Amino acid sequence: MKHFLCLLPLAIAATAQAQSSCSSDGQRTPVAVVERFTSADCENCWSDAAARPAPPRTLVLDWIVPSPRGDEAPLSAAATRDANDRLAALHRAAPTASYSNQTPVAKRPYRMRVAHGLPFNGYIGASMELPQSEVRPVPLPVTGWLVLVETIAAGTEGTPVERNLVRNSLTRTWDGRHQLSKDEQKRLWESRPMGLGATAQPERLRVVGWVEDAQGRIITAAQSRCAELP
Repeated sequence: MKHFLCLLPLAIAATAQAQSSCSSDGQRTPVAVVERFTSADCENCWSDAAARPAPPRTLVLDWIVPSPRGDEAPLSAAATRDANDRLAALHRAAPTASYSNQTPVAKRPYRMRVAHGLPFNGYIGASMELPQSEVRPVPLPVTGWLVLVETIAAGTEGTPVERNLVRNSLTRTWDGRHQLSKDEQKRLWESRPMGLGATAQPERLRVVGWVEDAQGRIITAAQSRCAELP
């Protein structure tokens, strides 16, 4: 099984290259990251008519936080334990209803690339990359977040605004305590298979990512877009 998971991103990438290109190439860097945390108990929070669309170049994520009621909570099918991990990183407790956090992206962001392949057997291969530059090296330690989201259009599934529902996430820390390998001296890179979740619609999936410095400031961010190859 471990061997299969190691090869999965490569297999998916090869298939994806023949059909489409899904990456952040050509996309402008977001100017801010907004994270909306909604308790799985608060169905009204999801359908709130007062919710507003995201401002231009703002990356908005929707995390559904698990409820102590488990499967009895109305939004339990979309809840993920990763939401609790993200709240812990932000030093916030789980909300009883909803909580929103906005973090600006550095005005002079580093270059970042995120990409993903096609879904395969319940997984999708995804990656994030920061090229290293001798002129302006990335200031270690940094933590990269790579998030698989399902984009849900406004007016569908009970939401009045478009949402990027978080289905899975991974983090990678480059701490600088060990000498970087020759490859890491050229780029900080991570690639893994990510589970889709039982209820996600694969055609609506994409990846977003950002990198935080030691103080929790976002030094860069990126989001993928799929484009059909000629």
